[in-house]
Amino acid sequence: MTQKKYQTNNKLLGENASDAGIDQIWQQDNQAWWDWYVTLAENKNLYDDQDLIDLPSLPKCNPSKKSDVEKELVCPYELSENQCQSFRKEGFIKLPNVLSKDAVLHLRLELVNFLSKTFDVDIDTENSNRFLSLEMMWLENSFIRKYVLSPRIAKIAADLLGVPSVRLYHDNTLAKEPGCGRTPWHCDDDHFPLDTQEVVTAWIPAQPIPMDMGPLAFAKPLTIFDLVKNIKFNKFDTSYDQQVSETFRLNEVEIEDGPFAIGEVSFHHNRSFHTAAANRTTQTRIVLANTFFEDGARVINEPTMVSGDWQKFIPNVGPGEIAASELNPICWPPKN
Repeated sequence: MTQKKYQTNNKLLGENASDAGIDQIWQQDNQAWWDWYVTLAENKNLYDDQDLIDLPSLPKCNPSKKSDVEKELVCPYELSENQCQSFRKEGFIKLPNVLSKDAVLHLRLELVNFLSKTFDVDIDTENSNRFLSLEMMWLENSFIRKYVLSPRIAKIAADLLGVPSVRLYHDNTLAKEPGCGRTPWHCDDDHFPLDTQEVVTAWIPAQPIPMDMGPLAFAKPLTIFDLVKNIKFNKFDTSYDQQVSETFRLNEVEIEDGPFAIGEVSFHHNRSFHTAAANRTTQTRIVLANTFFEDGARVINEPTMVSGDWQKFIPNVGPGEIAASELNPICWPPKN
C-alpha cells in the first residue's frame, strides 16, 4: 500500500508560515485544513507495499424502513449511572446499538451520495488515499439533519456530560479513503474554540469498522491529558504526534482501539486523546461526527489556526461572546 503525501505549504498555513507558532487564524476552508492536518501523523514505513484488504459488500438499505429510522432517532437511549461515571473517568465510551442496522445503512447511503456529489467522485470506488471532510450538511440535507439534530444522540451527550442542555457546534463527515494513513494523536480541546470543558463528540460510523479499517482509538483515563498537555504543537511535521505516542509508551498508557460493530457509537470528551490507524481496506471508512457543547458556553478569547474555520460554525459571534448563533441550535431538550 502506498500512501500519497499531501504536503503542507505556505498557502495552506498562511502568510506567517515561517513562524512555528499557531496563533494565526486559519485562512482556508475545512477540506484544506484536513489536507494539512493529516500530514502531521507519523506514517513512516507504515504498511508499505501491502495490498489493501477486501471487505464484503454492505447490504442495501430498505427504502421502506426510512420512516422507522426517523422514529428511532427521536427515541431515548437509556444510560446507566455506571456508564455516565465511566465516561467521566475514562473520557470516552462506546455504546452498542445506538443505531439499528437500517439506520446505519440509510445514513451511509446519504453520506456517500453527498460526498460523491461534492467531490465529483464515486466515493465507494475512489482510492486517492485522502481524508475527505464535509461539514454543516444538516443545512442542506433534510435526512442527514435528522441524524445531526437527533434527540436520541443529543440526550446521550447531555447525560454523559451531566448538563441539562446542549447545543450543536457542528456536524462533520469524515471519509478516510482506502490507503489513507493515520490520524495524528490529538484532543479536541485544541480544535473547538469554546471556553468550557463540557464538550462531547458523537462519532457515528456509517458501517462496521474492523481493525484493518482504522477504528478510533482512545488513551485512558481522561487524566492522561496532564501527561501531554505541555508538549509543544508543531504545524510543520510529525514531531507532536511522535512525542505524544512516545510519552504514552513510556508511561504505559492503556489504549482502547477495538473495532466498532454496526450501530455502535462512541462519545469522547473534549480532552480525550485519540487517534485512528490507517485504512488498509478497499472500502472507504465513513463516519458522521456531531459535536455538542453545554448551553451558555462562550467562544475563547483567542482562537488559533488549530480551531480551523470556526467562524463558519459560530457565525456573527466574536471571541468572548456566548456561542449561540442560529447555527448552534439546542438539540437537547427538544423544543415542544
